[in-house]
Amino acid sequence: MTRGFAHLKPGGASYCNPTGEPMVEKSIHITDIEAAINHWRALKPSPDGVTLAPELRALAEVYALMVYHRQEEAAEQGFPAKAYEAWRAWYDTTPDTPCIAICSTSQGDPICKGCGRTFEEVQYWTEMSPGAKRHVWRRITLSRSSWRFNRYSERAAEGI
Repeated sequence: MTRGFAHLKPGGASYCNPTGEPMVEKSIHITDIEAAINHWRALKPSPDGVTLAPELRALAEVYALMVYHRQEEAAEQGFPAKAYEAWRAWYDTTPDTPCIAICSTSQGDPICKGCGRTFEEVQYWTEMSPGAKRHVWRRITLSRSSWRFNRYSERAAEGI
């Protein structure tokens, strides 16, 4: 069954800065959907082990389609409204920015040594969609090369 699957096509729209250069795809990774599901499972546990809260049901439908079609990302634009609302409620509980207040992009570095974002990502962060921000968070978390993840990790943890 592919009904309602159009919103899961990979790629999605690209985020562009004011000069029109593409930056980050607006998509939601399956691990973020899993995190949102676990968030809602903790907030609204099933009373009988079978019944799901509406937020969980909405996220579970998207998750099941992604697993079935073997997709790791779903385009943020066109995401089912109830699932997006549930995902945004989880997203709003996460730190907004990876910044640890040590910005080397202001010194001319193309990638910040403090947080791992590019100059453009730092500059246009407030204009980026939640999906684009999570895309950046995932990349810098997987690379673990910025100071946020080593010598200043305890400083970054203070903001959480």
